[in-house]
Amino acid sequence: MRLSIVTSAVVAALVGFGSTIALIIAAAQAVGADAAQTSSWVAALCLSMAATSGYLSVRCRMPVVTAWSTPGAALIAASTGISIHAAVGSFLLAGGLIMLAAFIKPFGRLIERIPTSIAAAMLAGVLLQFVVGVFQSAQGAPGLVLPLVGIFLVVRLFNPALAVLAVLFVGLGIAFGGGLARPPASDFSLSSLTFIRPAFEPAALIGLGLPLFLVTMASQNLPGLAVLKASGYRPSARPILAVTGLASVATAFFGAHTSNLAAISAAICTGPDTHPDPAKRWMVGPFYALTYVIFAAFSATLIGLIAALPPELIKTVAGLALMGAFAGALGSALSEGSKIFPAIVTLAVTASGLTLFGIGSAFWGLTAGLVSLGLDFLAIRLRQRG
Repeated sequence: MRLSIVTSAVVAALVGFGSTIALIIAAAQAVGADAAQTSSWVAALCLSMAATSGYLSVRCRMPVVTAWSTPGAALIAASTGISIHAAVGSFLLAGGLIMLAAFIKPFGRLIERIPTSIAAAMLAGVLLQFVVGVFQSAQGAPGLVLPLVGIFLVVRLFNPALAVLAVLFVGLGIAFGGGLARPPASDFSLSSLTFIRPAFEPAALIGLGLPLFLVTMASQNLPGLAVLKASGYRPSARPILAVTGLASVATAFFGAHTSNLAAISAAICTGPDTHPDPAKRWMVGPFYALTYVIFAAFSATLIGLIAALPPELIKTVAGLALMGAFAGALGSALSEGSKIFPAIVTLAVTASGLTLFGIGSAFWGLTAGLVSLGLDFLAIRLRQRG
């Protein structure tokens, strides 16, 4: 046992929570969640992180760190016309599909056959508006936003994982110290869970639930497994997907969207800085879980603090937190020369915000990209035969 086990767990939890909590609030606002439902959403997510990380780390004897789906939260925040009840129905579908991917091998293989470039382009299209939103916010509050962008660019040169956290803390100081923030609406109090009745609306299930599952698998679970493998571990995907899928289904009734493997924050816990012996790094899981239990207990207070901040600050923190994910998604989307055009079609349709028949742009972007890819493949085959 080393102190580095505890510090790695706490830092990873702070990075995961602090850098994306503003995005969760934006997602909750997009689907019309009230204050109690938003607090329940965050508390349920934190409890899911605690339960899944603690259990999987002890069971697998490796540092299996989970997180909420940040790209999934961005997808929800970009949605329109979906109620909180329909959103919960979509969360249940996404969690159920994750469990199916764990237990039904042909289904898992079918998902894996979706080209990485197309899935990445869909994700990049979702994230684009948040990244651009940083500089749109700078037009209204340049004295607040531009210094934070500068801090982000400098800190990431030394520690990319802490760059967004630095922006959040400095932004809090500027907002409250400069009188830009309102007094917090909520007092210091314990959080509670609120049951939210699900509604299964076909448009929301197709336009939100299915894309939420796809981005969670492609941009969270697969990179999370890669982080563990890069650190010398040999994780089995099936139990991890089964546990996180079950947790996603259970917590969806309280407003939480999907739980999945962490990638960026997981890297803090899987390397030699945590413990020189890889066989003992699993101990980070229980301490990571304990940190998230504390976050769950005081989620209402933390949300009240974030809600008191200027909108420009929230957009800046959310956009900067997604900058790395956007860069990675865009790089993957354009990495295969033969699939660049279908990837661009996917990105353009997704970023456009197109909504048809009540179904959002993420689904149409994925559909358009796959159709374009199929037409390219057909044209190549016809030329070969000719």
